Amino acid sequence: MKIENTKAQMRKGVLEYCILSILKNGDAYTSEILSSLKNAEMIVVEGTIYPLLTRLKNAGLLSYRWEESTSGPPRKYYVLTENGSIFLKELHQTWGNLVNAVNQITSTKNKENE
Repeated sequence: MKIENTKAQMRKGVLEYCILSILKNGDAYTSEILSSLKNAEMIVVEGTIYPLLTRLKNAGLLSYRWEESTSGPPRKYYVLTENGSIFLKELHQTWGNLVNAVNQITSTKNKENE
């Protein structure tokens, strides 16, 4: 089993949560979202993020608007919807519970191995 595959799957599992969290702070276009993810050392390629943004939009969690750019073509800015905010709050609670559970499991000594 290759560790890189497992790491990639772990990142994919939290990518929706991360994108919604980025948009909680304000509207953003794809390059800004990718930059925020990269700054957090969560490297994601465009081929991964575009289908995910479309899926989140189709689920009603995001909407978008077009805005003219002074340095190129118009940009599509993604916006967190009201349903997206509710969904994000639920994910946040679930994430907290998951982190606590994983920390408890991984930091507890296995009595069989003592």
